[in-house]
Amino acid sequence: MQVLGIIDIVWRGRNIPVEKGSKMRLGGIMNNPVTYGRKVARAQEFQGSEVTVKTHLERGQRWGNTWDSSEGELQVICDTGQSYIFGDAFLSGDIPDITGGDGGDIELKWSASAAIEIL
Repeated sequence: MQVLGIIDIVWRGRNIPVEKGSKMRLGGIMNNPVTYGRKVARAQEFQGSEVTVKTHLERGQRWGNTWDSSEGELQVICDTGQSYIFGDAFLSGDIPDITGGDGGDIELKWSASAAIEIL
């Protein structure tokens, strides 16, 4: 039986090669416990999606083609057949550092609403 091994990232129609260890949290409704008296109930809240990857700066690559503050389509394609489409993704967090000596490591993090899953 095959399990997840390779994740491909397509950001605004451009394939971004990524290292092993990419992470994805699919957004959706989550339950928060609410304690009152001797009871516990739940209050629902929406938690956004988050995708975190590490890529590298390559010769001839424009930084502006990778980092942009506006929204766009992010596709996460798994080698096990699942694909996730985030239509309103945006790069979040601090502007990433580019680390020399390690191939120009760049950590990218996207935030988005719930994904559309294609199998």
